[in-house]
Amino acid sequence: MPELHWQKSTYSQEASACVYLAASPTGTILLRESDEPEACLATSKDPLAALIASLRTPPN
Repeated sequence: MPELHWQKSTYSQEASACVYLAASPTGTILLRESDEPEACLATSKDPLAALIASLRTPPN
């Protein structure tokens, strides 16, 4: 299996609790947090885009 290229979120500060993303060769998007790098969430482009859009939407 090829090594994944993890990218840190631009919203994460230099301290702990950083969010990282990587794309697998199959197109699956993996997310992990710096405190527990062995625990990963797997998703695809559309659900991740919907999550990001909902997080950016200000509450009513």
